[in-house]
Amino acid sequence: MGSENKRTTGDLELVFAEPKGFCFGVRRAIASLEESLERHGRVYALGSPIHNPQEVERLLSKGLVIIETPSEMPMGGTVFVRAHGVSDLVMKELHSLNALVVDGTCPFVSKAKEKAALLSREGYTVMILGDEDHPEVKAIRLSSEGPVTVVDPSRLKSFEIEGLKKVGIVSQTTQRKEDLSALVSNVSARASETRVFNTICDATSSRQGSVARLAGSVDGIIIIGGKNSANTEKLFEIANTSGTPTLWIEDEEGLERGWLEDKRRIGIAAGASTPDWLIHRIATRLASAKSGREDGW
Repeated sequence: MGSENKRTTGDLELVFAEPKGFCFGVRRAIASLEESLERHGRVYALGSPIHNPQEVERLLSKGLVIIETPSEMPMGGTVFVRAHGVSDLVMKELHSLNALVVDGTCPFVSKAKEKAALLSREGYTVMILGDEDHPEVKAIRLSSEGPVTVVDPSRLKSFEIEGLKKVGIVSQTTQRKEDLSALVSNVSARASETRVFNTICDATSSRQGSVARLAGSVDGIIIIGGKNSANTEKLFEIANTSGTPTLWIEDEEGLERGWLEDKRRIGIAAGASTPDWLIHRIATRLASAKSGREDGW
């Protein structure tokens, strides 16, 4: 279960939502990527290895090369599969190139793919709660042989399932449990048979709960994470809908003096792709700015 820790500088109190920094899946993936970079010098990543621009820049400086398709890499090259995973078809293509595959797929994503494939084999129309353009959802979708419907959380009350008898439900790992429950309730009332696998990551739920609790006890909350990060976006939505002033930034350049002026107790929360070093750097910048030191603004 999430908790919090604090840092006080002068009249400013920073309260950190826990957990923060990389989640288990991302930490595991980045560790394997860094080990491969040290060993091989050049590693090809299928898509951005992590949804955090600052961390990507750091990895690029170590020899990472980002590609979009397997055909862009040389025969026998080393390729990194990010935590979001890839389809079985893409994995076969990589092996056909004699690639050394560094598989950083998060175990929770692998579970979602396996459950979707199982439901498909057993004759269910697979329904995925998530963003259809997200690489994780694409990987889950392609693991199913039969019909698949992706339901965006914003369409929980408007999607069509008429004529569907057997519906199997899984979720993108970063979705909210409340949205999954709403989808299950809606489908169960209209389909003759519904089977559900909760594939939401425990760490995701913990972060979301921590942010919800923190938002009610601070003057404002800062969400740190890439603007292309789905799980960071969920944290922002939770904090923002609570009514607490919320600022979403990728790095310290996103801090706003005007936003900070009347706040003495500020909550800090970070997405699962936000590195510890970046959180620390932003906290230091906040403390220096509020104390009036020249290295603030």
